Amino acid sequence: MLIADDHPIMRDGIVAAIESAPDMDVVGQAADGAEAIVRYRELRPDVALIDLQMPGVDGLQAISTLGGEFPDARIIVLTSYPGDARVKRALTFGANAYLLKTATREEILAGIRSVMGGRRVVAAEVAGEIATHAWSEMLSDRELSVLRLVATGHTNKRIADILCVSEDTVKARLKNIMTKLGALDRTHAVTLARNRGFFDG
Repeated sequence: MLIADDHPIMRDGIVAAIESAPDMDVVGQAADGAEAIVRYRELRPDVALIDLQMPGVDGLQAISTLGGEFPDARIIVLTSYPGDARVKRALTFGANAYLLKTATREEILAGIRSVMGGRRVVAAEVAGEIATHAWSEMLSDRELSVLRLVATGHTNKRIADILCVSEDTVKARLKNIMTKLGALDRTHAVTLARNRGFFDG
């Protein structure tokens, strides 16, 4: 097992939980996504547990890189962050499982064994979010570029200038965003997008 998490105490706890199992061993650790990629290439572990929110190269970037280089890699996301958009991206990039840090030791070990057995695992809370938004349209890259600028406090005119589009185009994209998210206004749209994980990566 390779464990990638930027919090030493959390990482130590995960290592202790895994090494308490007679059929598992931790062969390496990483404190960020870049180190996770290097360590994976060196060690070729059976399974990598990777957090999403890490400095520099984040977990999603690391998963995307490893999934591209090693199609048979077994990667488990172990994070504090749910959100259907975030989960869908992680699974698309190559993750085999998505677990939350609120999981018990037994749930984490069971998830690892399931992935080793060739199965995909998604935490129940996360699966519920995916089901809730199953019929929702995903935001396009162009819509996300507008919403990220809204989130940083820019006006429609300033967003139009930054993106080199007309102000009417910005308004049209915002209208689409609010329809897709079911948002009441700009601020609500940003909150919903952040909660669902659209702003990661």
